[in-house]
Amino acid sequence: MLVGLCMVLQAHAHGVAAQDQGFLAGAAGINLGPFIYLGAKHMVTGYDHLLYLVGVIFFLGKLRDVVTFVSLFALGHSITLLAGVLSGINVNPYVIDAIIGLSVCYKALENLHFIRLFNPKIAVFGFGLAHGFGLSSKLQDLALSTDGLIANMLAFNLGVELGQVIALTVLFAALASLRTRPNFPSLSTNANILLFTAGLVMFGLQAVGYFTS
Repeated sequence: MLVGLCMVLQAHAHGVAAQDQGFLAGAAGINLGPFIYLGAKHMVTGYDHLLYLVGVIFFLGKLRDVVTFVSLFALGHSITLLAGVLSGINVNPYVIDAIIGLSVCYKALENLHFIRLFNPKIAVFGFGLAHGFGLSSKLQDLALSTDGLIANMLAFNLGVELGQVIALTVLFAALASLRTRPNFPSLSTNANILLFTAGLVMFGLQAVGYFTS
């Protein structure tokens, strides 16, 4: 519970650090390099995304399967990130972050064979949509300049995908190493229980925030 809570508290800002928020809010014109960097940083440090993606690839031993599932997540994430920022679609951040917490819980329960309500590929795409709205709601709060906004958001999204590749390369290698251990079955059970706990804490924090704000 404590480990999950620590990860969630760091993820509360949804991967946009205070100093980065200042840059994003004041940026005007096209700034492709900085936005690619910030997009990659968001993904690599966004614990909510990483927790969910760990659950998605946990039992995927083939790189082809990893690419398929992660591409579906990236597609959903990209659609709502760009649509939210560019068209001004606004979603309550507490509600969407609570859904993101539930996405982690759902994937953990699916891995533990407790539940499967949807086709896994449809679920990954759907939760990708939710994760994209989570970030777009944070970016909208920064009142980004409309000067160069489309180019900057495309660059930011490209950075997110690059960061995702970097993070998944490390995670996939680590999980591949774990699968060679004789006690992997018990390790996988404990890891997914921890994953569920972290998601539940995320949901609880956002639910409290919603009802008290």
